[in-house]
Amino acid sequence: MSQRDTEPTTRERNWRRRTPLWVLGFTVIAVMAVIPAAGRGRDSSTATRFTPDEPLTSYRAFRRMHAKSERFNQEGWLNAWTEFDGRQFTYQIVDERGSDYVRNKVLKGILKREQEIVAEGPARAALTEENYVFGETGAQADGERYVQITPKRKDVMLVEGRMVLTPDGNDLLRVEGRLAKNPSFWTSLVNVIRHFAKIDGVRVPVATESIAKVKFAGQSQLSVVYEYESINGQPVSVAGKLLVASANVGSRQ
Repeated sequence: MSQRDTEPTTRERNWRRRTPLWVLGFTVIAVMAVIPAAGRGRDSSTATRFTPDEPLTSYRAFRRMHAKSERFNQEGWLNAWTEFDGRQFTYQIVDERGSDYVRNKVLKGILKREQEIVAEGPARAALTEENYVFGETGAQADGERYVQITPKRKDVMLVEGRMVLTPDGNDLLRVEGRLAKNPSFWTSLVNVIRHFAKIDGVRVPVATESIAKVKFAGQSQLSVVYEYESINGQPVSVAGKLLVASANVGSRQ
């Protein structure tokens, strides 16, 4: 085998140098899976607080993850059981395929970093009035309502954008926007859409889609789907599982 065959190409070396920056940007999005979606939206007559009927204190969920970089033609898939017990986040990988580097440095890197951030305390990323200014409630053409959210500080854990609500304005469907602060010089933009559903009375994230623009590496994409087995120590009902499946189908359309 020649030296040319054993040494990484220039493209591969560039990819490896920039992968940690990609992980940083996407981890900010993934870690929000354990943060309650609480907030306040105001319209001209009322103030409504968007909180679950029951707070999210623990869960066990099957997570399907996929990441790819178009310019470097690299992508990978990873499935894992993930658990949050109110104090720590743990995971167990079930299967994986695709690029070794995407799987080992990106997808596994995201899970590991998420574990560290949860241990440090994820409250700085929660949708609360401590972190955000909530704007007026408006309506979209399809009947959905929205509330602009403006971070109170430049922080890679916060998103500048909007909450999308049900037509009656009583429940949260999505959070859309971009990170309030770029994770690094190399990552100029991270856009995210996070989908929520109320499962057995508890609002939880069910899917995440994100695109990061990395200098010299182009666009890198991440998608995560959550399938819950239990929430707050209780098995998810059949109706709850059907709702998650329906929400995940909608998030990919």
